Amino acid sequence: MQEQLKQLEKEAVAKVEGAQSLKEVNDVRVAYLGKKGPITEVLRGMGKLSAEERPKMGALANEVRETIAAAIAEKNARLEEEEVKRKLKEQTIDVTLPGSPVKTGSKHPLTIVIEDIEDLFISMGYSVEEGPEVETDYYNFEALNLPKDHPARDMQDSFYITEDTLMRTQTSPVQTRTMEKHKGKGPVKIICPGKVYRRDNDDATHSHQFMQIEGLCVDHNISMSDLKGTLETVAKKMFGEEREIRLRPSFFPFTEPSVEVDVSCFKCGGKGCSVCKQTGWIEILGAGMVHPNVLEMAGFDSKQYQGFAFGMGVERIAMLKYGIDDIRHFYTNDVRFLSQFKQA
Repeated sequence: MQEQLKQLEKEAVAKVEGAQSLKEVNDVRVAYLGKKGPITEVLRGMGKLSAEERPKMGALANEVRETIAAAIAEKNARLEEEEVKRKLKEQTIDVTLPGSPVKTGSKHPLTIVIEDIEDLFISMGYSVEEGPEVETDYYNFEALNLPKDHPARDMQDSFYITEDTLMRTQTSPVQTRTMEKHKGKGPVKIICPGKVYRRDNDDATHSHQFMQIEGLCVDHNISMSDLKGTLETVAKKMFGEEREIRLRPSFFPFTEPSVEVDVSCFKCGGKGCSVCKQTGWIEILGAGMVHPNVLEMAGFDSKQYQGFAFGMGVERIAMLKYGIDDIRHFYTNDVRFLSQFKQA
């Protein structure tokens, strides 16, 4: 029995050394160390041995098993190392080759315009404020001098969630909320960028959702001249230093007096062309002096404080600034369109 075990050890180690793959090594392991292997068969005959010989044969059998297992482990390690080397050789990458170019994105044109306007007003001492897009009827209309029966609501009544909440139709509620936080003490100098929603037909110049920036300045001795000077600065910043503005009387419930603001045509210089419809002027925003009722409802004494406010559609500014002919381009996510603004 001792000779049999030694012979099996010798055969198994030889076969392990001669194996050319991990599979062949595993086959040897199963053949010699498995439950149905020859070593197990030899050990079944230990019952015929004397009590003194059995422990010796058991110890020898364990040594044989350990020798074969060690040979298998060593062979597996060598084969695995050789496999890694082979793969490294076959799959070598030439790191000196030029890499594949990575396409970089660009800022959305609306983001560019918003950031330009924010930078301008921050440099003039304004802060940027934001508010909820789901707004109450009170802040969206009533606090802005638009009671429930006011006819001007017809142009803005839009997406109601409940009887008293709706998707905001303007960023003006942010102005009221900010004035309330000041508890009747100025100055208040803010701009409010954000999305607004109105019931509108989608066409080349209108969308049910668009971006708006409104501005508010409340302090002692604020006048229309302050408003005009501020808007002239905006026009020159956005459309060029040679631009001029004009104010035309208008009506907004939350300002009095109210004006429509036009900028001299940047294409024809005021001579008249298709862009300005032969008038020499292009309408860009609405503005006016804050209505006393709005001031009072926000907690300000309208006899001590005055203010001006303005609102502009970011899409309209971007369309004029970059010559974009369809507002829907801003929301179609066409990379061909967006990539044009990498250098903007």
